[in-house]
Amino acid sequence: MTMCNSRSSTRIELKNGRIIKVDKCIAKHINLYQTTNIETLGCCCGHGRYQTTIVAKLPNLDTPIELFSAIPIHRKTRFYRRNKTTGYYYIPEVEAAQDG
Repeated sequence: MTMCNSRSSTRIELKNGRIIKVDKCIAKHINLYQTTNIETLGCCCGHGRYQTTIVAKLPNLDTPIELFSAIPIHRKTRFYRRNKTTGYYYIPEVEAAQDG
């Protein structure tokens, strides 16, 4: 997946009517998931520093997963951690799998 180096975002309306901001470069993926039974819980393109990630709840699983890596995320909220130096967000489990 192509990652951008900017922090440009766009607004998307979810199936439940809620409006969220997402990175422009992955907005098409989030819109696509709105047509399925996959519930998007969080996303970030990585901005050229981290992996592109989309955290989702699948209909037949209790644990959310990151869709590109299929890594389970054992939290119900706060999927992303902020790098205090750069200000960019990442999912520790996904980055650990990339390092390992």
